[in-house]
Amino acid sequence: MKQISVLEIQDKIKNMVQQVNFHYPQDIEKLLKKASQNETNPLGKEILGLLEKNRQIAAEKRIPICQDTGMVIVFIEIGQGVQLVDGSLNEAIQKGVALGYEEGYLRKSIVADPLFHRINTQDNTPCIIYPSIVDGDTVKLTVGCKGFGSENMSVIRMLKPAQGVEGVKETVLQAIQNAGPNACPPMVVGVGIGGSFDYAAVLAKKASLRDCMLENPDPDYAQLERELLEEANQLNIGPQGLGGKTSVLKINIEQAPTHIAGLPVAVNISCHVTRHISEVIE
Repeated sequence: MKQISVLEIQDKIKNMVQQVNFHYPQDIEKLLKKASQNETNPLGKEILGLLEKNRQIAAEKRIPICQDTGMVIVFIEIGQGVQLVDGSLNEAIQKGVALGYEEGYLRKSIVADPLFHRINTQDNTPCIIYPSIVDGDTVKLTVGCKGFGSENMSVIRMLKPAQGVEGVKETVLQAIQNAGPNACPPMVVGVGIGGSFDYAAVLAKKASLRDCMLENPDPDYAQLERELLEEANQLNIGPQGLGGKTSVLKINIEQAPTHIAGLPVAVNISCHVTRHISEVIE
């Protein structure tokens, strides 16, 4: 059985949270450049140019892309042929986040209690961890740093199966319309369909962190992604909500089996950066 040290995972997490806060993901960078070429609204085109300038400055000076450096989400896929050694996996991930934010001089945004005693934890932990056991002998880390201007615009609806595709479309497009300028468009939208009330939201989060160069492998869902993107960009929200044809950069859908009586749909709204990064430890 292959042994992987949790200290290596800790170090990876520390570097990953800094990488995504200083550098646009390559897929997002490509989509923004394409959007700038295609945008016909003069103000929208100017704003996209400013976003590109912001990207360059952040990378060159190693300063955050956005003042909201996000809540950290970690999806970790652990191969069943892996034995984790040298301590606690949870502690290693949390320490990696804390070190990354401290050494990178990133804003700490997490409060320990959500309602009564909103006291800052001072190290941007705890992060949210979604572990899964998979085949193989590697560990895959996917990290997102999620700002809450866009996160606050996310929704979940428990549709009836009879509402079908049109119900799903209405839910997604209404969420995008309601998000408007609050989500710092152009947006990336993760959609989770199926599962249960809670799992649909996890699917939506997973979808929002998927490489935007990839389509859903199921042709029906891939077609729905394309249709939703086209319809979303007819809403005239535009870059930063000031009008234009570039309201959404990509819509990613993840689906799962569900109950015969249900059609859960979750929509995770993300801003134009949608900070995400994946690495595999072998």
